[in-house]
Amino acid sequence: MPGWREDRPSEAWVAFLAGCPRLEAIEPAWQAVCREAREQPREDAVLRRFLERRLRPWQLVAVLPDGGTRDTGLATGYYEPLIAASRTPDARHRTPILGPPADLVTVDLGEIVPATKHLRLKGRLEGNRLVPYYSRAEIRALGERLPAPILFWAADELDFFFLQIQGSGLLRLTDGSTVRIGYADHNGHPYRSIGRLLIDAGELTLPEASAQGIRRWLERHPEQRQALLDANPAYVFFRELPPDGPGPIGTLGVPLTPQRSLAVDPALLPLGAPLYAVVSGRHPLSRLMLAQDTGGAIQGPLRVDVYEGSGQEAGERAGRRRDEVALWLLWPTDADPPAARQ
Repeated sequence: MPGWREDRPSEAWVAFLAGCPRLEAIEPAWQAVCREAREQPREDAVLRRFLERRLRPWQLVAVLPDGGTRDTGLATGYYEPLIAASRTPDARHRTPILGPPADLVTVDLGEIVPATKHLRLKGRLEGNRLVPYYSRAEIRALGERLPAPILFWAADELDFFFLQIQGSGLLRLTDGSTVRIGYADHNGHPYRSIGRLLIDAGELTLPEASAQGIRRWLERHPEQRQALLDANPAYVFFRELPPDGPGPIGTLGVPLTPQRSLAVDPALLPLGAPLYAVVSGRHPLSRLMLAQDTGGAIQGPLRVDVYEGSGQEAGERAGRRRDEVALWLLWPTDADPPAARQ
């Protein structure tokens, strides 16, 4: 695996151990591996030998419709943004940041049909019928009539839109304090990339369709701003987190580690699993990483999102990352890896 000898697994070890409880629950072979891993000294050479002795790398491939295979995919980036907000509305802070609505219903299909264990329906009840939950445009139109708690008020709707895409963020309040919000739920609608819409319309090229490029386009076309934002029907609801915590919390329920945590497709890769990623492009990476998060646009065995960290520099990297990636799943030597769906 390219770059394996140069990586520093000690930088990923806390994240590696954080995934152990989930892995031990799904594969007995992980119990001995994790027990031994907890006892290892945090020295790169020792940890590298431990991984080579206890785990086996399986390169991930995607099966194509024609029966062929592909061994590289797409890595994008995400980060924890910082935006201006207030606990009360005023002339500047007018965009609500919502907690989960009281009428949002989640149906875990896996409890009905085991083969669909990774699928969940989101909706609301109309009489005795479950209907789709409100879209982004409908949530905006309902305003305070929606039965959802308003946690904060954002100063800029576009800032909040991009924070929703990231799934977590920091809020700088009017009194100068900072609070962290994290993903709590979503409305069940599929994510639709407004960057892709602008590319398809001939307004931006692929290299231009970064978060920065989209923002510049919207600043030049303010009359189209609301329609473009509403074209993405997905909507994320949040919860307030301790501001002094170690970092944003991913789907696995543990803090994310910059450039060591990945968002993956949980239908194909178990959360908590160690992966070796070789990312080529403007910000290349070759290192041990951990599957600790998910995302609406992250689908398939070779599609990942790299958590870049917090702040402006991380945001710059995340906005520009659109790189080729090769991935290896690291699994106990005496166990078969989880079978991937075609």
